[in-house]
Amino acid sequence: MRSYAKLYLTRKGEKAAKGGHPWVYGEEVTHVEGEYKTGDIVDVFSEKGRYLGTGFANDISKIRVRILSTNANDRFDEAFWQRRVQYALEYRRAVMGTVDFSCCRLIFGDADQMPGLTVDRYNDILVVQTLCYGMDQIKSIIFKALLEGMAAMGETIRGIYERNDVKVRELDGMEQYKGWYTSPSVSASGMPVTTIDENGILYEVDVENGQKTGFFLDQKYNRKAVGKLAAGRHVLDCFTHTGAFALNAARGGAAVVTAVDVSEDAVRMTEENVRRNGMEAVVTVQQANVFDLLTRLVEEKNHLYDFIILDPPAFTKSGHTVHNAMRGYKEINLKAMRLLPRGGYLATCSCSHFMREDLFRRTLHEAAADAGVSLRQIEARQQSPDHPILWNVPETNYLKFYLFQVV
Repeated sequence: MRSYAKLYLTRKGEKAAKGGHPWVYGEEVTHVEGEYKTGDIVDVFSEKGRYLGTGFANDISKIRVRILSTNANDRFDEAFWQRRVQYALEYRRAVMGTVDFSCCRLIFGDADQMPGLTVDRYNDILVVQTLCYGMDQIKSIIFKALLEGMAAMGETIRGIYERNDVKVRELDGMEQYKGWYTSPSVSASGMPVTTIDENGILYEVDVENGQKTGFFLDQKYNRKAVGKLAAGRHVLDCFTHTGAFALNAARGGAAVVTAVDVSEDAVRMTEENVRRNGMEAVVTVQQANVFDLLTRLVEEKNHLYDFIILDPPAFTKSGHTVHNAMRGYKEINLKAMRLLPRGGYLATCSCSHFMREDLFRRTLHEAAADAGVSLRQIEARQQSPDHPILWNVPETNYLKFYLFQVV
């Protein structure tokens, strides 16, 4: 007999669960049988008593249950989690290949059926965020499985660094903190800094202080695609952050690359990465507000650049502000299209889930119409496959990336 508490759902909640979405919201629960506390495993049922799944409960969060499995025979013991971790590791090694496996996302939350869990590998360091209370309670099992799985693959890992310094943890009833994970079998190991090789370019990653978990891994192959088009071109890389697109363009043979970011820290990091890769003769770094810079270049009718890259931060993090975000995306793309000569190239993207693909495409259409140009699509791309998209979980599909020729 199962001893888990039972939560019964509305028809709306039942429809979402039967469709494969793992989130059950508080308002979708009609009544409860049995007792549980936040972080416990509970069973979820339809109004008529049909079993729908089993997951972590949380009465603090808006998401009342995060479904882990729809198999009523599953036992959520250590072996269960070892299998989940092993599936994730084997998938990454298969889709990323031996070289890129050294620098990739190993676990991507719901896409790997481990809600709220992010694990990024930067060479010999694993960086982890646990944003789900239930997952946080079993992290020692997960971390043990990660280290054992990597060792079995012949991969050397010197430590696990936790980047749980994000406010969203408080919404799930957890405190913020960051630091090396330690246990009787795992100890802190050296400075939280390592060097990665992405697409043949070296970066120093500070996992303690870098944004998110230290570096943005999801654009890996989009950067490579930019490099393939860059030979001989004059490139403007906007919102450069660490200079990754700029450096890929330079490695691809660009004649001149200007990397721009408003952040002083980003400019400093980019300059260091330029020096680290010996690209000072090609890449220059400029601190400026991209909106202001593009406006000035348009006013000056400056057509120096024939390849412009737009990789802005997420302009919206909720559905309520998506129309304001559309105006921001339109503004930068419109100005880039006006700056580019006929035959020039544009790389543009949005990393916000709430900026749906249809909205982003509409925004680009409107920008092109206002600029009086046509867009010849070269490629439509997404996040790299170490950030897999689970079709029944739209939230895992967030990055839209387009390469165009302006004609």
